[in-house]
Amino acid sequence: MREHLREQPFFIPESELSFSLSRSGGPGGQNVNKVATRVTVAWNIDRSAILTEEQQVLLRAKLKNRISAAGDVVLHCGTYRSQLRNKEEVVRRLVVLVQEALVEKPERKKTKPSRRAREKRLEAKREHAQKKESRKPPYI
Repeated sequence: MREHLREQPFFIPESELSFSLSRSGGPGGQNVNKVATRVTVAWNIDRSAILTEEQQVLLRAKLKNRISAAGDVVLHCGTYRSQLRNKEEVVRRLVVLVQEALVEKPERKKTKPSRRAREKRLEAKREHAQKKESRKPPYI
């Protein structure tokens, strides 16, 4: 699946992204309580000029748990000590998230289990039932 993503590069213009900074809980030594290195990025998919209506619908469906009430996809990164590295990482994560959401998975073809698979499943059920039966106290 990821090989397919590399064929079509996806780019989000920085003008469509809004960044905010806060203090990070990650590494930073003495600066951890003084320097705002955690980067939060918000991208509104409804106002994006690079997405088609079809892509917007697909993203709203696949990323529904990550979209805020305002229609923004919001991600945070506070992994690194550097604000710049955190910004690059959060943008990379956003692009990967959107790329994977835009890839439509092929429809699953229904198949029947083979005879051997059915027999194996039933045998496992019999063994499990036998194990449970052997644990019961004897009737007098």
